[in-house]
Amino acid sequence: QVQLVESGGGLVQTGGSLRLSCAASGFTFSTYSLGWFRQAPGKEREFVAAITWPDFNRYYSESVNGRITISKDNAKLTAYLQMNSLKPDDTAVYYCAASRATSRFIYRSSYDYWGQGTQVTVSS
Repeated sequence: QVQLVESGGGLVQTGGSLRLSCAASGFTFSTYSLGWFRQAPGKEREFVAAITWPDFNRYYSESVNGRITISKDNAKLTAYLQMNSLKPDDTAVYYCAASRATSRFIYRSSYDYWGQGTQVTVSS
């Protein structure tokens, strides 16, 4: 059974940091690209970051570029999202997703598997 389980969310003050984890099982994690998306209340789910297979290229949305780093540890079957200098606008449920696509990583439709999400709340 395919599973992606996010963890590491929580409440943090403006300027703080969090590291989200995404633990995978049930599929060949090493041959998938991984993406992170987020959804704030009343808004569409939006792309945050992706790390691609096989070349480990990284892509970031403009809103987080320079503050967030995506990584992937194939040996641990886990992807990470290190988030620094957090702002109240970063408040959302964060989802990880896995994709076999070779392009269009910013689009939700490119992803095959999704986690249930983890809440990140940034207080002002």
